[in-house]
Amino acid sequence: MPVVRTLTRTVKQVLKSPVCGCQTVTSVRSIGVSPRQVTSDASFHSVSFSEADHPRVLITGGLGQLGVGLAKLLRKRFGKNNVILSDIRKPPDNVFYSGPFIYSDILDYKNLREIVVNNRITWLIHYSALLSAVGEANVPLARAVNITGLHNILDIAAEHGLRLFVPSTIGAFGPTSPRNPTPDLCIQRPRTIYGVSKVHAELMGEYYHYRYGLDFRCLRYPGIISADSQPGGGTTDYAVQIFHDAIKTGRFVCNLKPDTRLPMMYIDDCLRATVEVLEAPTESLTMRTYNINAMSFSPEELAQEVQKHLPELEVAYNVDAVRQAIADSWPMNFDDNNARKDWGWKHEYDLPELVTTMLGYLNPERLAAQAQA
Repeated sequence: MPVVRTLTRTVKQVLKSPVCGCQTVTSVRSIGVSPRQVTSDASFHSVSFSEADHPRVLITGGLGQLGVGLAKLLRKRFGKNNVILSDIRKPPDNVFYSGPFIYSDILDYKNLREIVVNNRITWLIHYSALLSAVGEANVPLARAVNITGLHNILDIAAEHGLRLFVPSTIGAFGPTSPRNPTPDLCIQRPRTIYGVSKVHAELMGEYYHYRYGLDFRCLRYPGIISADSQPGGGTTDYAVQIFHDAIKTGRFVCNLKPDTRLPMMYIDDCLRATVEVLEAPTESLTMRTYNINAMSFSPEELAQEVQKHLPELEVAYNVDAVRQAIADSWPMNFDDNNARKDWGWKHEYDLPELVTTMLGYLNPERLAAQAQA
């Protein structure tokens, strides 16, 4: 794969030079290129797979919002040592002791290839990406991570016959897409580097499927809400922040307009959908990229539901122009009938269940007191 390696070297040079006019994002800048090669032996845990007939799974970008939860779910299903989390950051203790973790830089083609070969990987779940608002603050880095890294993943997955899952997003649509509802197939002209990179991933994955037989599978996620993770720079992260602020300070300032409607999903539904589409028989899939949906709400509707449990919560709006422009170009509601028909997708959490569950995790004492009142 000389072209990929040449491109990776070029990106390394770009990342080493200053980028004028771009905000420095310290928390994600470390996703840049490692100055040295690290083999798959340089892991935090030794990996010895059982002989059971289970997939050997590698999750890139595993320390993000979804990776740790998905690893936990897959380890229960396939055995702890059959699922390897990877990232370039040091894992917290609870992740370190929960199962195999390995260093993996998606911009380092040789490192990725060694990991796949040495650990007999058969499924690759590619979560490494910079999100919407963060990507707009550092377009060259987002281009490197979201596009160049994807090319490495695609080539390795095709070469070794892997089943590859790459998530897409509501951000893959733009202001000219139908918004309510948004079907699986329609015009896609996103206006963020994050959205552009996701459309690129969808099309490249489908091309590799038809050209090389790659078993590529993709879900377009709505905004994902989780109690286990802090907001990470996404436009829909207000729907996580409100719960933390409601409990800690009793005051929430939203950076979107109160009537901004977007599709959302609780993380348990998201992770279950991911496992279900990975396990779906190939013959049941009529397409390679599916919308999935659970609920659709606005900041005002979410705040009103939270105030049913925490009536003292004060809500204000200080609209961020960048995030608002992004949200206004995204779907208001997803049409996911194809996923429900082809492989039986069905969500479990609507808005009332979502709010009760989130508050139950973050403020169990208050919720228990309300139940007894």
